[in-house]
Amino acid sequence: MAAGFALTVIMLVLAIDTALTACSVAVLDADADTVVAGDSLFMDRGHAEALVPMVEQVLTGARLEFSAIDRIAVTVGPGSFTGLRVGLSAARSFALAAGKPAVGVTTLAALAAPFLALDDSTPVLAAIDARHGHVFMQVFGTGGRTLVSPRIAAVKDAARAAAMGAVRLVGSGAALVAEAWPPGEVAPALVETLAVPDVAWVARLGAAADPATAEPRPLYLRSPDAKPQTAARIARR
Repeated sequence: MAAGFALTVIMLVLAIDTALTACSVAVLDADADTVVAGDSLFMDRGHAEALVPMVEQVLTGARLEFSAIDRIAVTVGPGSFTGLRVGLSAARSFALAAGKPAVGVTTLAALAAPFLALDDSTPVLAAIDARHGHVFMQVFGTGGRTLVSPRIAAVKDAARAAAMGAVRLVGSGAALVAEAWPPGEVAPALVETLAVPDVAWVARLGAAADPATAEPRPLYLRSPDAKPQTAARIARR
């Protein structure tokens, strides 16, 4: 069976993503694996001004009081420093005010998740354009297991690290890595240039995450002492 998620514990998850070039919010009924309500706006700036009204709008659309939310999930990076700070601050504040847990989900895992859910027999490289000839990257294999750990790498180095057969490339850096693919290696099976993750998958990963190990802390891969998040592993059905 394809990779998926065991959604039996958490009922309603509020997911927030402001890590990249969008402000996105969704409420997931995890038991039914149904997005009750959601919204997303592409933006390079203005996440702080857009987020709280969007949360209010989504909750109104779902006909829910905030007290009904069981868990908050938020993207922790890699991504924009300002965007990450907005989302993480909001998630922590909401969790504190409601007395509910908040969990962190990496943007790389959220980008890879829908492709692994369809088929986890072919590895997925999630790559985000980090500019100046570099990408944030991680390679996922069967069951969402990490084959290449989260890192920032030169595009050519990312291509060499991911060249392990018909790998699928997803994310804003996917085309860059495809262009640098090593000659003689099996060509990528898919190049999907998604700018941002689907916030519904942030919610699904958040529902499956363990609050004890998936704390909402920023993942800054540019920092020399950055460490991978344990929340990056994608659970199976």
